Amino acid sequence: MTARVAVVGDVLLDRDVIGSVTRVCPDAPAPVLDATHESARPGGAGLAAVLLAADGHDVTLVATIGADAAGALVTQLLAARGVRLIALPTNGTTREKVRVRTGDQSLVRIDRGTHCPPAGALNAGARAALEDCDAVLVCDYGGGVTADPQIRDALGRAAVRRPVVWDPHVKGAEPVSGVRLVTPNQLEAAALAGLRAAADQSALAAAAEQADLLLDRWAAHAVCVTLGARGALVTLGSGAPMLVPAPAVHGGDTCGAGDRFSAAAAAALAEGDVLSSAVQQAVQAASVFVAAGGAASVSASRPSQPAARASGWDRIAQVRADGGTVVATGGCFDLLHAGHVSLLRAAGGLGDCLVVCLNSDDSMRRLKGAQRPLVPEADRAHVLEALECVDAVYVFGEDTPEAALRRLRPDVWVKGGDYTLVDLPEAAVVREWGGQTVVLPYLDGRSTTALIGAIRRRETSTTVKESS
Repeated sequence: MTARVAVVGDVLLDRDVIGSVTRVCPDAPAPVLDATHESARPGGAGLAAVLLAADGHDVTLVATIGADAAGALVTQLLAARGVRLIALPTNGTTREKVRVRTGDQSLVRIDRGTHCPPAGALNAGARAALEDCDAVLVCDYGGGVTADPQIRDALGRAAVRRPVVWDPHVKGAEPVSGVRLVTPNQLEAAALAGLRAAADQSALAAAAEQADLLLDRWAAHAVCVTLGARGALVTLGSGAPMLVPAPAVHGGDTCGAGDRFSAAAAAALAEGDVLSSAVQQAVQAASVFVAAGGAASVSASRPSQPAARASGWDRIAQVRADGGTVVATGGCFDLLHAGHVSLLRAAGGLGDCLVVCLNSDDSMRRLKGAQRPLVPEADRAHVLEALECVDAVYVFGEDTPEAALRRLRPDVWVKGGDYTLVDLPEAAVVREWGGQTVVLPYLDGRSTTALIGAIRRRETSTTVKESS
């Protein structure tokens, strides 16, 4: 569905200067960057608008733009990405953030420009944009836009009729009352609430207390504190808060993750989703965004793609590119037990990433009989993917994993149990590309067959007792 989203806030121009470092200055212990290329993109509210437009939504951006070279460039970049801009007059200069980077590391950030509060009356186009939309996203970067009385009045009236998502800033204005969702990160929540975690208080407990305090102060419907790799915590002011965990992300760049989160939440609410679903979609979108390289992945010449499901396959590709070791193991994993976990942890420790080759439901029925599996393949895969030691799951439909191994070509193939290499036809397959097969022992007394037998005996015993 295409939603009409109005974005209000402070626009920045983000630049990355990228190169390599192989030496230090002769006159100071400072790295020397041999710059290879530069990129520029809209930042702040501009980035959020670009992300929404790339997701296929109809986006209008209401923001101040300085009458300077940076303002002219960011205006051009926004137009190229399909964002309709309603520029408000200002006496300030466009803020610019320049990151100097090598690899995935920022060496320094250079900031230029001033605050850009609106100057003059709010024009009819801006008022119409806030009245004729499905949702409003406010991206406050402390530049003065959200402190303007006319804009605050228009946002307050909009909040009565449609969802307003407000991404706050410690130097910005407080959200107007009635906002559907406010999305501070953990540091912002602590600063805005003026409430640091107590010495004996967990980070989650502190975030929940801060969110409750801010919810009351702002008269918002909900406050969501984003927790980075741990996901997001949402409070409605009554009952226990909801914690939405984030999928695991290896590496990446967190720059712009807050904008990706708030933009995805606003789009979901604009499409009529309930708050819990909107936050779940936002957590997923932010995780994929970080894994893809964050704001730096949004180039001026290539539209970003809608968020896709995060996958361990990216991790495997990176391990291969870095010359690391890919480990694979296989099985049915119908009822995950301590023996399985022990095997998987040991297998994962043999290399840099672990792929589990999982028998499909049809494959398992042929091997184990019509009564198996007890757990369908999608659920078995989901449980395995939740284990920290597992990077990816590959479901195969053959009776043996030989075809799967030829597709995956792992460096190490691990089997659990009382096997020898003579018993394993996969060993010859793995040798085709120079891989190694190893056998790891199971924990004694742990097996799915034994678990199923124990359950059936208990059911039989209970039935006999009830009938006697």
